[in-house]
Amino acid sequence: MDKHIDIQLSALPLDPVHAENFVHHPSAGGIVHFVGTVRNQTQSKEVIRLEFEAYESMALKELKKIAVHVCGQWPVQKIAIHHRVGVVNVGGVAVVISVSCPHRKDAFEACAYAIDKLKETVPIWKKEIYKDGEIWVSAHP
Repeated sequence: MDKHIDIQLSALPLDPVHAENFVHHPSAGGIVHFVGTVRNQTQSKEVIRLEFEAYESMALKELKKIAVHVCGQWPVQKIAIHHRVGVVNVGGVAVVISVSCPHRKDAFEACAYAIDKLKETVPIWKKEIYKDGEIWVSAHP
């Protein structure tokens, strides 16, 4: 894999510090670090946990495709995109995206694009487990 790109799909807890450390670069004036966590409520329902499933080989290809596109659109030094699969409890980390660029504006734009595109195209599905039931939530609007 490209030495400037770190893609992970993991059943183990994600380490946001690992992603942040990966993207450090001497010419980076801006590093943007997004951490998506499981919240305890959605649409007035109490969330107990989330369960993520993925078509793993396709998800990894799509994550890399997003990273390569981001590197082509912005002056990215390094990018890390990590996503969990399996059970993630409230407060747990579901996704981490870190991007380094020479300037902050590019880093913010690149990171925002990456998370939006991930939710739009990557075959990862989420089941929300509530106190009183569960539902599969479409990750792709």
